[in-house]
Amino acid sequence: MKGFEIEIYRYYLLIANLIAIIILLASLKWPRAGRALFSLLFAWACWMNWQTLLRTPQVYLEYADYTWSGAYRNFINGWFSRHIEFAVGLIATCQGAIALSMLLYGKLFRAGAIGAVVFLLAITPFGMGSGFPATAIMALGLILILRKHSDNFIWRSQKAVAI
Repeated sequence: MKGFEIEIYRYYLLIANLIAIIILLASLKWPRAGRALFSLLFAWACWMNWQTLLRTPQVYLEYADYTWSGAYRNFINGWFSRHIEFAVGLIATCQGAIALSMLLYGKLFRAGAIGAVVFLLAITPFGMGSGFPATAIMALGLILILRKHSDNFIWRSQKAVAI
């Protein structure tokens, strides 16, 4: 897999997976803390993607080298390569919406959490480019939060009555 020959990528991969495990454990033990961590993660991803898009949009084409999926590679080198600004701008904006949804409650939270799970699983085939298996671990954390019905505001206990 391309990337492993560059030592810094191994550290990035290790850090991504340690963060994913911390978020998974928080989601399991303290769902509200898990949601707060997901909010921070997606807010950071939104900011980082917008900054990268505005400064060096062509860097996103490198993800074709890391994916183990021929379909993803063809997509990146095809349609995506001609529409980087639109695609990454949309992704970054949705990441911001997911970050916000983690702070909300009820259907808005659930929609954002489901969208986040779909997103995290969709980027899993990027392999090292997505920190695999970090994205699958984080998706599991969100599924745990959803199963615990932790859909109130994060600053309110589950015993509090939802508005």
